[in-house]
Amino acid sequence: MIVFERLSKKFPGVKALDDVSFRVEEGEIHGLVGENGAGKSTLIKILSGIITDYEGKLFIDGREMSFTAAHQAQNQGVATIFQELTVIRDLSVAENIFLGREPVRMGGVVDTNFMREKSREVLQYLGSTVNPGEIVGRLSIANQQIVEICKALVLNAKIIVMDEPTSSLTEHEVKQLVTFIRRLKERGLTILYVSHKMEEVFHICDTISVLRDGKFIGSVNKEESTPDEVIRMMVGRSMEAMFPPRERHIGEKLLEVRSLSRKGEFEDVSFSLYEGEIVGFAGLIGAGRTELAKTLIGAARPGAGEIRIGKRVFRGFSHPHEAYQAGIAYLPEDRKGEGLVACLTVRENIALSILRRISSYLWVKPQAELSVVDGFIKNLRIKVYHHDQVAETLSGGNQQKVVISKLLATQTDIFIFDEPTRGIDVGAKYEIYRIMNDLTKEGKGIIFISSELPEILGISDRIYCMRAGQLIKEFTHEEASPEKIMHVLTGGNII
Repeated sequence: MIVFERLSKKFPGVKALDDVSFRVEEGEIHGLVGENGAGKSTLIKILSGIITDYEGKLFIDGREMSFTAAHQAQNQGVATIFQELTVIRDLSVAENIFLGREPVRMGGVVDTNFMREKSREVLQYLGSTVNPGEIVGRLSIANQQIVEICKALVLNAKIIVMDEPTSSLTEHEVKQLVTFIRRLKERGLTILYVSHKMEEVFHICDTISVLRDGKFIGSVNKEESTPDEVIRMMVGRSMEAMFPPRERHIGEKLLEVRSLSRKGEFEDVSFSLYEGEIVGFAGLIGAGRTELAKTLIGAARPGAGEIRIGKRVFRGFSHPHEAYQAGIAYLPEDRKGEGLVACLTVRENIALSILRRISSYLWVKPQAELSVVDGFIKNLRIKVYHHDQVAETLSGGNQQKVVISKLLATQTDIFIFDEPTRGIDVGAKYEIYRIMNDLTKEGKGIIFISSELPEILGISDRIYCMRAGQLIKEFTHEEASPEKIMHVLTGGNII
């Protein structure tokens, strides 16, 4: 059993936790939900021994704990799988699983054979075919997530904290994870499960606790509650609709892609995008959507085909700056790895994309910079105490808004949003949908890549379905349905 008793934690300008008290029963799957900035990450970092200076008390199995380091929490049976992967990309799967606790033979030599065999055993238990000797950096994000889960399993933990564990997994992999979690529960392990996906939380968890603005709102039994009730507890208001209303006014053609191919990634892809339009790209992991997006923005060269922007024809771009000059801006799937410089301030991050515009010779014009930055902070409702707050101290949803600000500052006409709502809560998602709608009002065009079918269906004017590197089918907003799209994505006959 875990008991949080009157936990409080302050950071500069914000109270992350405010007198939080609740309990997690032994052997249950306990959901923890709340908007970004609600205090979930702070709470699990206290439980994991990462945050050690706080007010209040933490009890595990009736004993008060006062961790001064993460390894102390691990020694007490607490294993944490964070949303942001902590794998070492240049090491093998087995080396990652046993990192920091490598078994040694006589003479102090690391027992690599034992590591590989034990890793293979754990991977097979999860139903994974990943090779323990494979270098982790060569794996998909989904398989890297599975490596993280294996790391917790070999710890023989009695409490496992899972922070958005399915954010990068396919539907099949999610089902595998659910089976795994239920096996752990059968063994008597306690699972603290953090997720923004209401359907997933109600499917997996026994009890659900809600935080809002650093305060504990309440706990509910999933059998006695509904997703709508939990969402109201999370946001403090009724979410009348998941998606903001939008008037659709489609204008002239902005972009046309003809027979674009890149060997081993996608083949013969053709599609169009118009002013004021949101075009959704649906597909399972490995379908080629992100690879297509990165080719469109010059991070990779196509092998064949052409890109038409207005009256200009391009055979591809050799650098993202060329794509930007042609009018294309890209929001990457991996916000921390590719979109955000975490150690820089909010001001510095937003200004990075427009340094030439706000500079004179070698000097940035302070007034021009702050005018742009403070404008985005206000209009996008970024929760910061100051524009010089370091970006890594923000919640996930607010970090995403900073990355979007960089994108919008470029003042281009074509925007590619790659998984823009990954790992953020329903309130922050609504804000991002609103931002996208505002862009279409200005006549901008948006290519929207998402693994969540409800949002693809909710905001797209047209939907392209990709499978195994090929564009298989196009649906209008009116034609599309979850059943039709999943039928196409999973290999069914084209409807």
